[in-house]
Amino acid sequence: MYDHHGIIAEMVSQAAQCPAQGLAQTVTRPPSPEMGDFAFPCFPMARTFRKAPAAVAVELAGKLVLQPPFLSVEAAGPYLNFRVDPVLFVRDLFQGVNSGAPGYVAAPVQGDPVVVEFSSPNVAKPFSIGHLRSTVIGAALSRIHAYLGSPVIRINHLGDWGTQFGKLVVAYRRWGMDLDLSQDATPKLYELYVRFHEEVESDPTLEAEARETFASLEAGDEDIRALWELFVSRSVSDLKRIYGDLGVEFDHYTGESFYIDKLDQAFAEVDSKGLVQESQGALIVDLSEWSMPPCLLRKTDGATLYATRDLAAAIYRQDNYSPSRVIYVVGTEQSLHFRQLFKVLELLGRPVENIFEHVNFGLYRFGNEKMSTRRGKVIFMEDVLAKAVEMAGDLIQEKNPGLRDRESVARQVGIGAVIFGDLVNDRARDIDFDWERILSFEGDTGPYIQYSVARINSIFRKAAESCQAEMLPEQSSGEVSEGSDQPCTAQLKVSSHEVDLAREIMEFPEVVARAGRENKPHHIAKKALDIAKVFSRFYHNCPVLSSAGPEREFRLELSRAAQKVLVQCLALLGIQCPDEM
Repeated sequence: MYDHHGIIAEMVSQAAQCPAQGLAQTVTRPPSPEMGDFAFPCFPMARTFRKAPAAVAVELAGKLVLQPPFLSVEAAGPYLNFRVDPVLFVRDLFQGVNSGAPGYVAAPVQGDPVVVEFSSPNVAKPFSIGHLRSTVIGAALSRIHAYLGSPVIRINHLGDWGTQFGKLVVAYRRWGMDLDLSQDATPKLYELYVRFHEEVESDPTLEAEARETFASLEAGDEDIRALWELFVSRSVSDLKRIYGDLGVEFDHYTGESFYIDKLDQAFAEVDSKGLVQESQGALIVDLSEWSMPPCLLRKTDGATLYATRDLAAAIYRQDNYSPSRVIYVVGTEQSLHFRQLFKVLELLGRPVENIFEHVNFGLYRFGNEKMSTRRGKVIFMEDVLAKAVEMAGDLIQEKNPGLRDRESVARQVGIGAVIFGDLVNDRARDIDFDWERILSFEGDTGPYIQYSVARINSIFRKAAESCQAEMLPEQSSGEVSEGSDQPCTAQLKVSSHEVDLAREIMEFPEVVARAGRENKPHHIAKKALDIAKVFSRFYHNCPVLSSAGPEREFRLELSRAAQKVLVQCLALLGIQCPDEM
């Protein structure tokens, strides 16, 4: 395949008589296809040439010696706009997609692992719509980094330790001893948790009792620990059912409790560096020099905190996994916590920069409020998924009542709509929760892309049937041939719609790489939408099945390339594609 960016860098380097290093990374696309296929900004060369960028562009355009597959170059203000030979351009795409060139298939696994911590819900609380963001963003990033060739370790850092379990034990002993927790335990435990916070308003002593109960749990009280283990095991069973619906997997369910016996080692390491200070009976690391409040490691009653357990977890992961990156997919509201954590690790002398990263995300909001499990203001994830599947089923009944495997397709479409509705947003932004928006099957949605794939599948089924009916020797198997790009492009005039589609598809490898660099899956979701939209224009302007000979074969190959990349985009996001819709 042609390295378009690299060839442009080489041509510019020769014309400007400067090193090519770093030039390829600056190549971009013009604002519109009419201006060209690739653009090179001349701003960085203005100082070297001692001319305005626009003048540099004019000079370089006159000196450039074009190489295949480029046909022309022209100065456009401070940019050089390049056009490629459309036949070579599309042929190059066919070769890349059909031969599994780098970027179009998963890279070989190599190097040190990427650790991704995500989802991490609190045990014994409902898996709500608020947990969706971390879960689907983290799962997508795990797939993306694996696709790019990194071994990935997926960790669910369950919130299975802390004073909330003191509250839950107190509530269970007072009001829940008769509850059957063998099935659907989480809603029952959640009701107890909400009741605790209702009762504490009239009986503030419950808070002190809960703190004492948790301190006893940390001290090893066997009866309290037995209750805690019951709550955790029943809750994890409920969680795994939801993860199964979302297609999410983990390598480890190592919650905060996993690191309890590793806290002494973490304390010893911090203390050996002279970082531990006592403040009003609590143990802290003073971070005032870096304009941060102290990192609290142990409270006055001896209980540890989230920060303590996160520190032990970070040390454990670095020592046991030797990761190239440790990614925490946690809400933006925890930014200070991770700044403190990373600073303490740095003060310990551990490598932090370019390794530890807080991948933040905005929250779902409901009016002007965020979700609160303490007050019972929560939308259950299982209810959202059930409603999405129901809506998809209703739509199928209306549009295609004779569809095979309707229930399976409804699940793929409904759940895919929810996942895509989240991932299509830049993760850093808050999302206003809206039933109509998140479950919409029109516009920039997952179902729209799934339908595009199903439409292409239909084209190939009809093409195969046509080949069988015509008894074409080369199609005797009933399948449309692949890899026939050279014969079908040699005598063709390629239209702008076909070039536009090829251009969108060809950007897929770079988009995946960018999503990995920035840890932002929405780049892939947006690319899938772009390909689907451009394919729709191609489909309406360039008849596939009614064309003949090389033109028909060419358009089938282009449709196949679009189908393969769309399926891969959705797979990276965790969305399945029905064969028919």
